[in-house]
Amino acid sequence: MPVAHIDCLDEHIDALTQALEASLKALSVDVPPGAGQTPLRTSQSGAPSTVSPPLPFTGAVELWDTMPGVAQRGAEGIVAESGTEMSRFETAPRLAAGAGVAPGNDESAGKQRSGKTRKGNRPLRAILTQLAHAAVRTKDTYRSALYQRLAVRRGKKRAIIAVAHSIMRSVFHMLSRHEVYRELGANYFDERRRQFTVDRLTRRIEHLGYHVHLEPVAAPAA
Repeated sequence: MPVAHIDCLDEHIDALTQALEASLKALSVDVPPGAGQTPLRTSQSGAPSTVSPPLPFTGAVELWDTMPGVAQRGAEGIVAESGTEMSRFETAPRLAAGAGVAPGNDESAGKQRSGKTRKGNRPLRAILTQLAHAAVRTKDTYRSALYQRLAVRRGKKRAIIAVAHSIMRSVFHMLSRHEVYRELGANYFDERRRQFTVDRLTRRIEHLGYHVHLEPVAAPAA
């Protein structure tokens, strides 16, 4: 590719970047700082009884920037496509369905016939897919563990969509509650099924003819 053509493309990219930044700033100038919002806080379990007032654009981007693997541009893309008013979606599954990352529910006699996602917002789906790829490359995180867990059983493509679906659900809860992202950790699934795993493995060992006596290991002194 000729150098002159590359320089021309760089100029166009710079011009578009400046125009984008100007447009993003304009989205927040109409809302006074702190209007209709609450201080950021760490997520707590349980759904809120009501949805908090929508954050201004920059506030929502700042909130989303607390999630590992989501850069500022990614956060801006999500908020630009989904908006900050979560009450219009009512639930996280509806928001995910609108983004095109919710699995289908085509079932018959209790058997699922299709796992295809419904059609939705294609630009938003594309952004979420890119963020999902970035999220699974972030080590020691919940979404990395989620991807590894699902890729073996369902394949890499479905696992990525599942991660994108998880991201979109976080969009709803974070923007609804004005809460920063709370990382569950790579061992989330192991901890959640800890007792189940212990019981299952104990039964397997006993089935092989052994008596099993388990004692928890004391945590090392700090």
